Amino acid sequence: MQPTDAELQRDLDFAIHAARTAGQRVLALRKSGRWQGDMLADIGDQAADGLLQGLIRGRYPDDGILSEETVDSPERLAKRRCWIVDPLDGTREFSELREDWAVHVALTLDNACALAAVALPSLDSVIWGIALPGRERAGVAGRVQLAPGSIAGPAAPRIVVSRSHTPPWVETFGRTIGAAPLIPCGSAGFKVAKLLIGDADVYVHKKGLKEWDTCAPETVARALGWWVGKLRGEEHRYNQPSPFNHELVVCRPADRERVLAAVRDCGALDG
Repeated sequence: MQPTDAELQRDLDFAIHAARTAGQRVLALRKSGRWQGDMLADIGDQAADGLLQGLIRGRYPDDGILSEETVDSPERLAKRRCWIVDPLDGTREFSELREDWAVHVALTLDNACALAAVALPSLDSVIWGIALPGRERAGVAGRVQLAPGSIAGPAAPRIVVSRSHTPPWVETFGRTIGAAPLIPCGSAGFKVAKLLIGDADVYVHKKGLKEWDTCAPETVARALGWWVGKLRGEEHRYNQPSPFNHELVVCRPADRERVLAAVRDCGALDG
């Protein structure tokens, strides 16, 4: 049974509120100057997770939850509705006083993306989307502007990459696709957001991601008409027994075949 429009709006409003509130809380903790480095990272993680856990369990006690900062429970696997959250995506960047971090709050329905909010606290914005087939819509609360996937990109695409680890195949991928200089930044959510606000065009990642890294950004990207999948073109499934969700490709639908061909040619599928 699909949710009604009123139920969807209720859940979306909650996701936006939860992501924004968690982001504001940890940003205020950072601005206080009381903690630095690893201690700031730990304080931020725990403060955001505690807030989100309380909000979700208080409002939706029968739903499942998967969070990076809370011990997992197999009980979520029997739930049709599961909230997948990353209380502080880009903890290192947060603790280094950078802007490239995010808060992810997503709701999955029957193992698929339903709706989500991605807060970008340093940009004073929350981007949100509903990705249910035939009911897609997206928007932003804040000062950034959104770029739908239907808008044509530049001939030399801008590719976002990790700040800390860029394997050789990524540079080969960039050359194969004729990319502009690579754009390094932290946080999977912030990287996807760079595409969604018009600052980049392609994001390709092979290993190390988990459901809380990808679910909310993927949901919003799909809602905005971007294509999201794995390195060979398969789609993701969520609320799975293992939270690992290594592969992620985000690009415009018009560039899908070109991007996947470059992935094959650059050696990303080897090993």
